Amino acid sequence: MTDPTAGSVDADLLAEPRLVVEPGAAARVSAVAGPVLQGMGYRLVRIKISAEAGCTVQIMAERPDGTMQIEDCEAISRALSPVLDVADPIERAYRLEISSPGIDRPLVRRSDFERYAGHLVKIEMAVAHQGRKRFRGLLAGCEGEAVRLHRDDIRAGEDAGVLLVMEDISDARLVLTDELIAESMRRGKQAERELKQNLGLAPPPPPHATKSDPAKSNKPKPKPDNKPGKKPEPTNTKKHRLAAERLRRGDFDPTEGD
Repeated sequence: MTDPTAGSVDADLLAEPRLVVEPGAAARVSAVAGPVLQGMGYRLVRIKISAEAGCTVQIMAERPDGTMQIEDCEAISRALSPVLDVADPIERAYRLEISSPGIDRPLVRRSDFERYAGHLVKIEMAVAHQGRKRFRGLLAGCEGEAVRLHRDDIRAGEDAGVLLVMEDISDARLVLTDELIAESMRRGKQAERELKQNLGLAPPPPPHATKSDPAKSNKPKPKPDNKPGKKPEPTNTKKHRLAAERLRRGDFDPTEGD
């Protein structure tokens, strides 16, 4: 597995705090898991405790660029399990599950709202805004401490544009669309290429796979114009051969001019 922070990763992006946090037992797990993940070069996305299989503690994590590989989940599980066993934030037996945020992921940081601008999102507010708690629409980035949203669920007389204060958001997540799936596949392929390159597993490009010079044209070169302006006179006709023979013998043809 490669270092998730390899390269020029902004340290502020890695340490960026979450705007949406969990209460109760999930908050206790977050207090233990967050520093461990950050020390490994990952960001905590969400903690979810469910009654699945008795009790399951799901920890969503990601690299600073938003990607996550199976190898990353395995490394986090190995590092985090003994720490949680010592801290014991859950009073009963539980099953630990490490996962990626997924395609229709939750948005918990300011950089999440900025990164996925232009995508469809559902937002639920902890504090009602203009008498509403649920909103849906296209993200349009951030303005100050608020999220700009172009709503697609407006009622008669309502404006499509709305500003929602980040601190008042209780839950925000992407809506699965074809555009979102295409971007997720692109990010996944890019992360896979970088992983193979870092491990030295990516084959070198073939010798003929060189970038063409944009200054040079690939059009076929024109053939030279071999058509003369005037066809040359022949120099090996019967008349020329007879004249050459008379000249050799010293004969003179009185019909020829000077």
